[in-house]
Amino acid sequence: MSDLRDWFQTPPGQQALAWERARLDEALADVFGYHAVQLGLAGIDALAANRMPHRWLACETLAPERGADEPRPALVTDTRALPFAEASLDLVVLPHTLEFSQDPHASLREVQRVLVAEGRVAITGFNPVSLWGWRQWRARWLGGRPYLPVSGEFISPGRLRDWLRLLEFELESAEFGCYQPAVRSAGALARFGWLDRLGERWWPILGASYCIVAVKRVRGPLLIGQSWRKMAASVGKQPSVAGRVKPSGHHKENNLGSH
Repeated sequence: MSDLRDWFQTPPGQQALAWERARLDEALADVFGYHAVQLGLAGIDALAANRMPHRWLACETLAPERGADEPRPALVTDTRALPFAEASLDLVVLPHTLEFSQDPHASLREVQRVLVAEGRVAITGFNPVSLWGWRQWRARWLGGRPYLPVSGEFISPGRLRDWLRLLEFELESAEFGCYQPAVRSAGALARFGWLDRLGERWWPILGASYCIVAVKRVRGPLLIGQSWRKMAASVGKQPSVAGRVKPSGHHKENNLGSH
């Protein structure tokens, strides 16, 4: 993620980072539990607004140089094999982590494994179906200077929702931001700032950055109540046969005496 850390120092990177910080603070402030982990991107404190008592930062590598305000990772781990027990975490945050994973689907499966039932995962990423994504695609296939970090494989929100659904996650929220064209200077980005309001209203899914929050759902056992007991009792009864009436002993004696 070294090129991502460098890219976040650029004007468009600063804008995307500010938007993602605001969305994560808003989405995670009221997520309760005991254990939360941020996987990757030490340059952003994705758990700053969360109030869980135990919060950790985990990265795949240690950055050779850290900023003065950049937190030190609590552990170094491979996101495809997390060192946590099954159903042991209440919240996992993936800030651009899947885009730079060697196997993003395997990383997401690990997140599903370590989350408790009703635990949450928050994911930020770059939307390839956006003006920034189109500029990146053009540079890759037609030549030119890339706009976004070159080492990332950007995942569309629709594809990510399919992955989450396969792992029995339920989408809780999806927000998009950064609708300006792929310009590089802070002044040009500011001139196109009006597109943010327009994009949120008219083409909300075309923002360059997205923040998705999903909940891990676990199917519980079927609860059996009083109706099951009544059904079991009725099964034990001897069935009656309609249309057959056994004559009483008095009528039998009269019939024999008449002959």
